[in-house]
Amino acid sequence: MQNVLIIVATVLISAVIFIPVGVFIRKKIAESQIQSAEREANRIIENGRLEAENAKKEELIKAKEEALQVRNELDKEIKERRGDIQVQEKRLIQKEENLEKRTLIFEGKEKELEKKFAENEEKRQELEQAIAKELEELQRISGLSEEQAKAQLLSELDKEITAEKVALIKDLEAKAKEDSLKNAREIVSFAIQKCAADHTSETTVSVVSLPSDEMKGRIIGREGRNIKALETLTGIDLIIDDTPEAVIISGFDPLRREVAKRTLEKLIDDGRIHPAKIEEMVEKAKEEIEAEIKSEGERAVLEAGVNNLHPDLIKLLGKLKYRTSYGQNVLNHSVEVANLARIMADELGLNPKIARRAGLLHDIGKALDHDMEGTHVEIGVDVLKKYKESDLVINAVEAHHGDVEPQSLEAVLIQAADAISASRPGARRETLEAYVKRLEKLEEIADSFEGVEKSFAIQAGREVRLIVKPDKVSDNDMVIMAREVAKRVENEMEYPGQIKVNVIRESRVIDYAK
Repeated sequence: MQNVLIIVATVLISAVIFIPVGVFIRKKIAESQIQSAEREANRIIENGRLEAENAKKEELIKAKEEALQVRNELDKEIKERRGDIQVQEKRLIQKEENLEKRTLIFEGKEKELEKKFAENEEKRQELEQAIAKELEELQRISGLSEEQAKAQLLSELDKEITAEKVALIKDLEAKAKEDSLKNAREIVSFAIQKCAADHTSETTVSVVSLPSDEMKGRIIGREGRNIKALETLTGIDLIIDDTPEAVIISGFDPLRREVAKRTLEKLIDDGRIHPAKIEEMVEKAKEEIEAEIKSEGERAVLEAGVNNLHPDLIKLLGKLKYRTSYGQNVLNHSVEVANLARIMADELGLNPKIARRAGLLHDIGKALDHDMEGTHVEIGVDVLKKYKESDLVINAVEAHHGDVEPQSLEAVLIQAADAISASRPGARRETLEAYVKRLEKLEEIADSFEGVEKSFAIQAGREVRLIVKPDKVSDNDMVIMAREVAKRVENEMEYPGQIKVNVIRESRVIDYAK
């Protein structure tokens, strides 16, 4: 027990002794560690500072090297640019020198030109003086004055110019006519060939054949009652003369003549002739003609290929069967004009419907011109306006005789088709007086030209031949004369179709063997 206490006491004493010693030792150790850490930290900081200074120095060195390199490159570039600038300056200086040299050369040439110009002016004056002297000498030698020499020279030049003009006219005419005349002739001839029609002569009288001369007395009737009734009902004159077995019906209106003719034929066939029967037969003849008029109008419309025509216009067309113009049946003429216009419109790429419609209706006014005042053109235009025809058709009808300006190419075609249908040989007849006057006028125009010895209108006025004096009219003058004659004929005359101008120059030499 005592030992235990001793041990405990010993342990306690040791603990009391060694605890402060341990604390002191630990403190020393801690201080030593702290100092060591401080020294290590100071060393690390110093090393970092040294490394930073070294890195800074290295970066400064690198920056200086780069700056030096950039400066060297800039210096090199500046030197190169200075070299280029110097080269350009040398070139500019060289160009300036060249320009100065050229300026000096040009100034020298200008002076030379001025000198030459002055010399040329002097030479020109000398030449003018020499020419004046030569002209005086030529005038003295030739015996011609300056004006006479000019006139002779102009005459020679006129001959040369005339020859060149003739050649030029021939070339231009040949070129112009080569295609246009050929095409026009083809179109017109093609249209005419497809539309050839028969024509009857115009007349103001009709003849009715009688079975015997005894019938004349029956037609006259007691105290002329029958003939008076017939003339009163039909509005025509009945001529009963010495003509054997024939009665002549006279009247300007072909429709009335046709009514009277048919009435008389029916009375002759029936044998009973008295006023009541005459009135009955007149009514029957009128009914027949009305039906025939409608039928003829429908036939014409169908033949011309026109659609949607008003029934009243169809009846008026049918009336044209009994109307003639210069011996040409107007209904046949209208159908022919419609077909001609349609064919030419097809060939030229125009509207064939308008062409054929206007062609068929262009003379519609002739169905009423015996009953109304005004020209057939004015009457026709009023009728077409009444039945609401198109403006193009109305204008074509109004312009087909040149009363107004055509507003479409189809209207021009109607003029051409109307002229073609009317001017074909045999289509119409003209009075002898007008025919003779036309031929005389044609020869008068031809004889008015200087150098014409004789002129002859031949082929019914469709050709005029001029016999010229060979000593006054040359071959070249013939071309000019033919052209001028044709122009005067076109300007001063009215004629159907065309007139050929034929100039003939013939030289004859006569000698005698003795």
